[in-house]
Amino acid sequence: MNGLLTLLGIESWKPIAGALLLPPVPLLLLVLIGARLILPRRGLGWFVVIVSVIGLWLGSCVGTAQLLTTVALKPPKPLSLSDIAELKDEARARKPVAIVVLGGGAEALAPEYGVANLKPWSLERLRYGVWLNRETGIPMAMSGGVGWGALPDSQTEAQIGARIASQEFGRPLKWIEDTSRDTRENALRTVALLRADQINHIVLVTHGTHMPRAVKLFEAAAGGNIRIQPAPMGLAKSNRAPWLDWVPSSQGFLQVNAVLHEFAASITGA
Repeated sequence: MNGLLTLLGIESWKPIAGALLLPPVPLLLLVLIGARLILPRRGLGWFVVIVSVIGLWLGSCVGTAQLLTTVALKPPKPLSLSDIAELKDEARARKPVAIVVLGGGAEALAPEYGVANLKPWSLERLRYGVWLNRETGIPMAMSGGVGWGALPDSQTEAQIGARIASQEFGRPLKWIEDTSRDTRENALRTVALLRADQINHIVLVTHGTHMPRAVKLFEAAAGGNIRIQPAPMGLAKSNRAPWLDWVPSSQGFLQVNAVLHEFAASITGA
C-alpha cells in the first residue's frame, strides 16, 4: 500500500484516509443513510440505524478495545525480569545493543512550557525507554520526524524527545533519527543509522497495540542481520468495574480507534 501511495504521489493523504475510513465517520454516514431509507423502506432503514448505533456504542467501549487488541493484534508480552537481567548483562559486556523509542506525535507549541512538547503517547514511550536505559545501561535512540498530518515546519518528535530526555530525565539520547514520517520510515532510517555503528540488537519501545506492525517493519528493514526485541508498554488492564468497560467513553473511543488503525495499517502494509 505504501508503494502504491508513493507511486501516485499521495502519501500525505494517509491522515485524511484514516480520518474518513475509521470510526466514527463511516458509522455516522450509515445513520444518515438509514434515516433516509426509513421513508421508502422502513424496515431496512431502521435496521441500518440500529446497526450503526450499536457500532457507535461498541466503538466507544474500553472492553471492545481490549477484546480487539487480544484477538486482532496479539501484542507480545512485556519484558520480564529475566529479560531485563539479560539486557543488563549485554550492557556490561559492551555488546552492540540499542534501545529505540518510536515517536507517537508532538505538539507544535505547549503554551504552559513555551516550547514544543511530545503528545501523551510519545511521552509514555520515552519514559519507558528512559526507565529501560536507567535499569540496563543500554544507550538509547529515538525515531520520529514530522508526521504526514503535521505542519512541515514543525519541530521533529526526536528533537523534542532528545531535549526532554536530557533536561527532564537526565538521560541523553545517543542517536536521533528525525527524518521519518511514519512507522515504515522509522524502521528503514533507524536501522540504517544504527547499522553504521554496528548495532546488532534493537530493543524496540512502543505501545503494545503498535508493536506487532512495528516489529514486522523493523525486521524487514533489518533483513535478518539485526535482532529486534519487542519491549511493549501501555498494556495495563482497566482497574474499573468490568461492566464500566462496556459503557461508551472518550477513553474507549480513542483506544478502539487506535486498535482499528493498527489493524487496518497491518493488513494494507501501510
